[in-house]
Amino acid sequence: MGFPTLLLVCALLAGPGLAKRVVSVQGGPLVRMEGSHVTIWCNVTGYKEGVEQDFEWSVYMPSAPDREIRIVSTSQSNYAYSVYAQRINRKEIYIERLSGDSALLHITKLEAKDMGQFECYTPNTDGAYLGSYSAKTNLIVIPDTLSVTAEAQTLDKVEGDMLQLSCEVTRLTSQHTHLSVGWYLRSPDPSSPPQDLVSLSRDFVLRPGAPYRQRFTSGDVRLDKISSATYRLTIYKLQPADQGVVYCEAAEWIQDPDRSWYAMVRKQSDKTTVKVQPTDRDFSIQVNTDRRAYMAGEALELRCSIDAQNVADRYFSVSWVFSSTPVAVVGPNGVPSLGTDYVEREAVGQLTVRKESPSVHLLKLRHLKAEDAGKYICRVTEREKTPTGDFIDRSKRSRNVQITVQPLKSNITVWLSSNSSEVQEGDPISLTCSGRGSSSRSGLSVSWEWKDGHGGAWQELASLDRDGTVGMGPSYRERGSYGEIGLERSRSEAFSLTLHHALPADEGQYRCTVTEWLQAPDRSWEKIGWQTAVKPLTVKAVESSFFVSASSRTPSVTYGDSFDLQCIVKPRHNPRAPVAVTWRFQPHEGSVSTGGGAEFRDLVTLTREGTLRWGELPAGVAMMRASLDRSASNSNFRLSVSRAGQREGGTYQCSAQLWRRNYDSTWTKIGNRTSNLLGINVLKPVSKLRVLKSNQSLWFVEDSRVRVNCSITSQTSPDSQHTVLWYARKGSEPDSTPELLLKINHAAGFEYGTYAEEERLKSRVQSERLSPRMYGLTLHRAETSDSGTYYCQVEEWLLDPEGAWYHLAHDTSGFTQVAVMQPEVRLQVEEAESNVTVSEEGSIRLGCSIPSQSSRDSRFSVSWYILREGGAGEGAEPQCVFSIGHDAVFGNGNCSPAEPPGPNSRLSFERTTSDLYSLTIQRAGPGDAGSYYCHVEEWLLNPRNAWYRLATNNSGVTIVNVQQKVPSLQSVVCSNDSLFYFVFFYPFPIFGILLIALLLVRYKARHAGRNQEGKNGAPLLWIKEPHLNYSPTCLEPPALSLHPGSVE
Repeated sequence: MGFPTLLLVCALLAGPGLAKRVVSVQGGPLVRMEGSHVTIWCNVTGYKEGVEQDFEWSVYMPSAPDREIRIVSTSQSNYAYSVYAQRINRKEIYIERLSGDSALLHITKLEAKDMGQFECYTPNTDGAYLGSYSAKTNLIVIPDTLSVTAEAQTLDKVEGDMLQLSCEVTRLTSQHTHLSVGWYLRSPDPSSPPQDLVSLSRDFVLRPGAPYRQRFTSGDVRLDKISSATYRLTIYKLQPADQGVVYCEAAEWIQDPDRSWYAMVRKQSDKTTVKVQPTDRDFSIQVNTDRRAYMAGEALELRCSIDAQNVADRYFSVSWVFSSTPVAVVGPNGVPSLGTDYVEREAVGQLTVRKESPSVHLLKLRHLKAEDAGKYICRVTEREKTPTGDFIDRSKRSRNVQITVQPLKSNITVWLSSNSSEVQEGDPISLTCSGRGSSSRSGLSVSWEWKDGHGGAWQELASLDRDGTVGMGPSYRERGSYGEIGLERSRSEAFSLTLHHALPADEGQYRCTVTEWLQAPDRSWEKIGWQTAVKPLTVKAVESSFFVSASSRTPSVTYGDSFDLQCIVKPRHNPRAPVAVTWRFQPHEGSVSTGGGAEFRDLVTLTREGTLRWGELPAGVAMMRASLDRSASNSNFRLSVSRAGQREGGTYQCSAQLWRRNYDSTWTKIGNRTSNLLGINVLKPVSKLRVLKSNQSLWFVEDSRVRVNCSITSQTSPDSQHTVLWYARKGSEPDSTPELLLKINHAAGFEYGTYAEEERLKSRVQSERLSPRMYGLTLHRAETSDSGTYYCQVEEWLLDPEGAWYHLAHDTSGFTQVAVMQPEVRLQVEEAESNVTVSEEGSIRLGCSIPSQSSRDSRFSVSWYILREGGAGEGAEPQCVFSIGHDAVFGNGNCSPAEPPGPNSRLSFERTTSDLYSLTIQRAGPGDAGSYYCHVEEWLLNPRNAWYRLATNNSGVTIVNVQQKVPSLQSVVCSNDSLFYFVFFYPFPIFGILLIALLLVRYKARHAGRNQEGKNGAPLLWIKEPHLNYSPTCLEPPALSLHPGSVE
């Protein structure tokens, strides 16, 4: 049964209640531009309700369509592969959950490498699998080629002029895209959004902005495409509202498969600043009044006149301002709006604001007061409505009109007295302020103020109204509620202030202000004058007579000793005031008790109630062995420290606090003194450590054992323990930095130094304690790199009173100069010269004898060289004949032979004994003649199992002469193919032709002889056939001969 059939059966068994899951993703292919912000939605349906779904996004690149690359997940934080991990961490790629079953994938900055097939996967949450769990869509990334350019400029125009601006918009994309181009205006106000002037949509439809719709319809605003990429904006009859920054914005659109349009990129051109100078609509204002000096109670009239054209047809608002306080605002409709401070005066008929005509506005104040004196300003604002429906406000203000109001004269006199000019802290302060009014009908009120003697501001202390109402200042309200401040009117013209318990903060200047009031006909009170008087007071603080000092007889002690510290408190005030004393301690820098920082901390405190409280110690720090006692007179506080150790050494200080009980049953610290610093030094014992300082030089052969000793001649205590540090210094320079080889601490702990790590000495170095005062260092299998200067440094350690080990002193031994050398060179090679002559095709035997070597473990690399005849001139280089390395590999010596090895090689090498090598050159030829010598290199194995060359030497020269053979006829003929064929093959046809010719001659001669024989009586000449010998093997040369007797 197949898998699809199994799924169908499971679905039928589940019944109609099981829904089928469907995952859908935004249809593709989606074409997006590089650098843009891309979103892809993904939804899932058909799942069990009430379960939030998770989303996992992956991509399949075109270069590897079958390889899944994970991007981001809502359920796994480390879901992304490394190629996307950094962008996920920077929030450049993330998932926005729209609902429980819908999400958006965001790529804030699209890159070209993001192109591929994106897959949205939703993990199963239903238990059973039914439906689809993923969906895919293709994303195509194209480069950004949109360009929007316009000239950045500043244009100064006058209202009514024409404005023309051009914008170049180009694109080079291969996709079918549409463009939208628009012109926008941003007003000089940076908070206002840009206004749409006119735009060409992606559907090639011109649309004006809402404020410019009417002007577009009338043809005053135009957008023309004058070329394939140029868009021109034209504005006729410029208006002041057109002033601002004008720019062009273009967007490139593409239609997605779902038929919706998507703006892939938007760009703006450079800005053009347009300034529009309006035509003359100016106006001027002027404030007029009869006079500028008035007496209190008179009436004031101010008129604000507007000088402008067509005032009745323009919208003006008039604001009256008095000393930066708004009085009233009269809008274009003539309805006044009063300021908060003038509503009540207008209600009782003391204020009138009226628009007398379109150009004249009136402000009238009746019954002037002294507070009405000041500067009056008229501010006029014109509001102009533009064709776009917006409003432009232009404001102007008049010159300041200074009005003076002379108050009613008052002849009040005031003087201030006190019980004392200097008051002790805690004693009462009594002040009396006397004032005499100018009229029996007048009423008096007083206010008390205080300020410190350092030039601070006056603060309200208390006040007494003309009807006897007492008021307290904000800073003294609580103090007055406890009855600490008394205020009364002892006589009709005398006012007294009492502070029952003076405080140091009460010192300063006291001022009383007596105000005279006159009742008006409407039974309201009017202030007609005031006078002030000032009195300085000094409060002597008890802290000024409070002193603390500290002393000690033993500023320096040795480990285990005890010491006492005295804290002397000298109060010269009321002895019943309680004192709290605290001993403070600051450890020395580097002390074990610093607890992370050398700061003062409280050691022990004797509180004002007489209880003892120990200070808190840092974590890991033990409590000090100390006690605190006080004398019967409460003036001497002694701190005793026993069995002092390092943590008791430091700086001690005594601090004392003087307290007073306040009126609200709280305590106030009225005095705080700290003593001088006491430095207590807890010293270590004087060290007697001495290390033997004799210098020596040692020589060793490589691979031997090196031994260096370190001897301690004296120490401070029999219980002293030692830490031994071995140092090594490379080279012979005394200024070179020594490096730590190894360390044995006082607890027998062992650790290697950096020198042992770098020089690989851990396996060869050994340290041991030969006796309680003798230590040894051993280097096994010494190397030449071990040469240098060795010495030891000994640290002496003792137990302190706390049972902790401390470092007392250290000393350094003398220097041991160690030299590790290679074995002495004893390599010798036989240097006898010889002269050898061999015949051609013979054998040349060359020997190389090594009678002496540096070590019995030496190995040799042997090479033979030749200096050929004719090459003995200056600068001639010998040629390598044969070489064998110290590892017995042919050709692995110090040269490369010219003749390659192989079965056909003429060279034969053998080593008959350990010190005798020989080389045989077979089938010698003339080119083998020359001067031969062998080059020997001696190699040894160092302790690191690495071979190194110890020495080299050359043998004597062997002169080899090769005697050539004399060539024979047979060798000459057989060595030349042309000659061979000429001698043994070409003569046969020639002799055949010659033979035939001879037979013909003979035949004709015989017939002629018969006819002529007997003419002279002599026989004819007869030539016999020649005898030919031929050897087809060419072992012997062919011989052609004429035998005697061949002539008959």
